[in-house]
Amino acid sequence: MSAPARRSTVVPVVVAVGVLVVDQLTKHWAVNALSDGRVIELVWTLQFRLTFNTGMSFGLGEGLGPLVAPLAALVVVVLVWTVGRIPNRLGLVAVGLIIGGAVGNLVDRAVRAGDGFLGGGVVDFVDLQWWPVFNVADMGIVIGAVLLVFATWSSETNAAGSEEVDSDANAPRDAS
Repeated sequence: MSAPARRSTVVPVVVAVGVLVVDQLTKHWAVNALSDGRVIELVWTLQFRLTFNTGMSFGLGEGLGPLVAPLAALVVVVLVWTVGRIPNRLGLVAVGLIIGGAVGNLVDRAVRAGDGFLGGGVVDFVDLQWWPVFNVADMGIVIGAVLLVFATWSSETNAAGSEEVDSDANAPRDAS
């Protein structure tokens, strides 16, 4: 396996595993520390408060977890399948963040008590009080998506810039 091919698999795998481990450790802590209704106030509006999300992102579509989970699994498969085509390290990190976050939330849906297959609630505990309650996996997904858009945009901008340079190099030169 060539060095670029190794990099294209190692970077997202390491990032995804890191996100998954931190996500699951923090959720374990939240369930143990906050399950009695305790709220830990930190700074400004930031607090830790335990909730279980059986819907989609940001608490929308309560009870739709069994429908959302297969879609999330499909996104993971597509990202894994396309990882070799990602042109830069930022894009690889972004894909790792998204995969780690998606898998973290899928683990919750699979192992938490709920209605039917993948019906468990995702543990959310980071509460800003002016934004829906979220977790480390959600942070990975959102930050990864933003970085992936930026990485794709910057890659396309660089490609367009190099095409301009190439076309300038092939342009006829004035002999004067």
